[in-house]
Amino acid sequence: MSEKETLLTQGGLLKLEEELDHLKSVKRREVAERIQVAISYGDISENSEYEDAKNEQAFIEGRIMTLEKMLRNARIIRDEDVATGAVSIGARVVIKDLEFGDVMEYLIVGTAEADPTENKISNESPVGRALLGRVIGDKIEVNVPAGMIEYEILEIKK
Repeated sequence: MSEKETLLTQGGLLKLEEELDHLKSVKRREVAERIQVAISYGDISENSEYEDAKNEQAFIEGRIMTLEKMLRNARIIRDEDVATGAVSIGARVVIKDLEFGDVMEYLIVGTAEADPTENKISNESPVGRALLGRVIGDKIEVNVPAGMIEYEILEIKK
């Protein structure tokens, strides 16, 4: 079975590489030290510090494996590859909510990099999917849990 390609911008690639490095060089060591301290308390069968540290260790190792897989299957979207003629991954899109008049700017990214708090939306999200391939002036309708929202694309930039 082939592994899913991970679409990343250059910034997203750096962020994941930094997280992986931090987990391997800092967090692994911290958790190993916590386990050693917990073992020094004696009987580990009823030692909550030991259990907590082992659970954190399992989480960290799982995240390291996930990050390594994502990076191994990464396809980098470079700024120079982003066209401004139509919405694509890596493009910044300015849209207007036609009902309320709100204007928003989003960066279209792959799912691994999505962070709505930083206005980075996934190409697989309802809004991201509706925007892909569209051009300035297009009106799109997006079905969300609250109902249908209509947007107009005002600007596409790198």
